[in-house]
Amino acid sequence: MDIFDKCRTTGGYFGEFRARGDHFFSRPILDPHPGRVMTFMGRPVVQWSINNYLGLAGNEEVKRVALEAVNAYGTGAPMGSRMMTGNTERHIALEKALADYCGKESALLFNYGYLGVVGTISALTDENDTILIDKQSHASMIDGTLLSRGKFRIFKHNDMNSLESHLKHVNRTRKGGVLIVTEGVFGMIGELADLPGICALKEQYDARLYLDDAHGFGVMGGEGRGTGTHFDLQDKVDVYFGTFAKAFAAIGGVSASSREVCEWVLYNARSQVFAKSLPMVYVEVLLKTLELIRSDTERRARMWEVSAKLKNGLRELGYNVGDVPSPITAVYVPVGDVRLGMQIIARMRELGVFITGVIYPVVPKGIVLFRMIPTAAHTDEDVGATLDAYRVVRDELKLNRGAGA
Repeated sequence: MDIFDKCRTTGGYFGEFRARGDHFFSRPILDPHPGRVMTFMGRPVVQWSINNYLGLAGNEEVKRVALEAVNAYGTGAPMGSRMMTGNTERHIALEKALADYCGKESALLFNYGYLGVVGTISALTDENDTILIDKQSHASMIDGTLLSRGKFRIFKHNDMNSLESHLKHVNRTRKGGVLIVTEGVFGMIGELADLPGICALKEQYDARLYLDDAHGFGVMGGEGRGTGTHFDLQDKVDVYFGTFAKAFAAIGGVSASSREVCEWVLYNARSQVFAKSLPMVYVEVLLKTLELIRSDTERRARMWEVSAKLKNGLRELGYNVGDVPSPITAVYVPVGDVRLGMQIIARMRELGVFITGVIYPVVPKGIVLFRMIPTAAHTDEDVGATLDAYRVVRDELKLNRGAGA
């Protein structure tokens, strides 16, 4: 058997879409200018599928800083890893500013959020340690767990009884440490982690907490400081992680913790040690973006306003919308099969509204979830056009919107 034989099948992730060269439902081709309206298949569509929470993608002040940085440094500087030749005073300044923003003693930059999650979790745990990870955690957290060499156990999503049961079991024979791993805002459905419950249990059973707050960073809490701040529990979060790929509209990630922990990760995270340094253009952009996020409350207020109008309008149309305290708008629609879900997506895009859907195993069988990201850039007209499209789809396809959802 040839190792490449599988490549000619419909196996693997999204195999049927790959086999037919799909660019509509998987890997859709959009114009490269992220915003409230984008071009898809030659037509403008209201865009609800990008994580531009604060509408900073394309911000003129940020673009000016980026151009100045490119003129000053080029696109490749600095060359080399942070361990060798890629460390600069500006990288250190950004880490200090991020540590202050995250309410921690120290912070460590990564080139991508995914690399930061994988690198941090795998660096902190070894074969003597145990990771307890929420069942609905992001793929990067799962991969970091699998790469850690440590033992791991999966607790039921946001279920404190399940978490405590695992903690009790591990503590009977534990030789090393225990790391609880969870998201702050679960990015698919918008639900928040039960941080009060988790923090109480981690102290009771002598564990540590790693919080991946990709969808809370810059969004939740005062100044957008995150889900830990939202619950007034940031001091109980042992390792706080944020990505710049969402509210910050850039690339990269940051782990924030005590100085000793960050130094350990700096020297032991393979995705940090063996990676090229974050380019200067992003360092300068992130310093500016952080300043904007901390000082401007109007963007966050507008994001929440758009979210409320969208959710309320969908409920009035009879749709089942997740009741969550984050801006993420999850629309649950019962479907007999996947084809109806695809039909809904196609019709919405025909009507000028770009949404994406997820099915089992992300959500239970028989349901399709349309996850929408309200942003500060969306207008009331965008919300109105979107609600009109949902009304048309509801009536044309005779959707049973709430039963079973």
